[in-house]
Amino acid sequence: MINSPFQLPCGTTLRNRLAKAATTERLSNRQGQPSEDLCHLYDRWADCDAGLLISGNVMCDASHMESAGNVIIANETVLPSLRRWTALARKNNHHFWAQISHSGRQTSRMVRWRPLAPSPVQLHKMGLFGKPKAMTEAQVEAVIEGFVRTAKLCREGGFTGVQIHAAHGYLLSQFLSPLTNLRQDRWGGSLENRSRLLRTIIRKCRAVLGVGFPISVKLNSADFQRGGFSEEESLAVVQMLEAEGIDLLEISGGTYEQLIFFLINGEEGKNARASTRRREAYFMDFANKVRQLSTLPIMITGGFRTYDFCQEVLQKGEVDVIGMARPFITNPHQIHAFLRGEVKDLADLSIRSGLHQLKDSAEGGFYARQIIDIARGKPVRMDYGALASALFLIKHELLKAMGKWRG
Repeated sequence: MINSPFQLPCGTTLRNRLAKAATTERLSNRQGQPSEDLCHLYDRWADCDAGLLISGNVMCDASHMESAGNVIIANETVLPSLRRWTALARKNNHHFWAQISHSGRQTSRMVRWRPLAPSPVQLHKMGLFGKPKAMTEAQVEAVIEGFVRTAKLCREGGFTGVQIHAAHGYLLSQFLSPLTNLRQDRWGGSLENRSRLLRTIIRKCRAVLGVGFPISVKLNSADFQRGGFSEEESLAVVQMLEAEGIDLLEISGGTYEQLIFFLINGEEGKNARASTRRREAYFMDFANKVRQLSTLPIMITGGFRTYDFCQEVLQKGEVDVIGMARPFITNPHQIHAFLRGEVKDLADLSIRSGLHQLKDSAEGGFYARQIIDIARGKPVRMDYGALASALFLIKHELLKAMGKWRG
């Protein structure tokens, strides 16, 4: 089943049901364009034979980046390097989609001291984020134009689809959450208003991309914060997205303040629901609720590790596409065999810092180092320590921001 093709509502067909979900690569060059390292990385990932590769955050605004090493697609100067990148990622007739994002308040001080956001609600995490300014009506409209412009350039640059990132606490997720969206205008208040930005972007992207070009959305099942974007609200937004005619819904969850996609595999995961641990994937319960009210194709990322379980959920129709991220970083040499059923279990390789203050940066730094090693043809290394990984991430971001990292 995992090797069977899947046709999206727009008419496009994925050659199999495995997708490399978005991973933060931090490998742009000094101009924010795809570097040689990034091209080499996707050249290697294309050999894994997944039917769909989704890029890490592609930013529509150079002043609001998730990382100083993000690729920025804001004007036509990026097209030559973009076409080289997409040609390598698509070399085996795979789909390659761009995950388009705007970081909003989750823009580090290294990139912008006072970022823009729905409301001036600051993210307090290791002192990395400044107090944001509330967007004006004109600035909200500029965000819409930015997403649409980037989507159009992505198609011209060789991507075969786009994914609108509305999860993990980035800008569109900030607009959806009542904790970060305190606005009283048509962009805030009711869920109808808080979802207006996302729905408007999808509608305008469809107008320029056409009916046959895949548009996906990555959406939180919940923020996992008291008073935040809830599961009930997410289900209501799913119905809105179906009405907008998207082609694939990727379900995720959490924000920088509650990194559920990291925590559930760590010590905190021991307290997770028994059914969640038993069924591997983090968001299966929510996906089943989506199935009851929507016919949207569903992709779940997070937790899938065994061949038999992937086959089971696909055969039952619980999901349509299996998303994986970390296995493509730590086990890329096994993915092709996994698709053939020759490797039954992709070991979950990661590190734990043992220190609450370092848990996010240590794990993030560990994967960042592995990604750079893959891009440079090196094997996976498990001897990167927690402290060294955390310091690497900070140094890497700083040097990228200063324009001194080798691209």
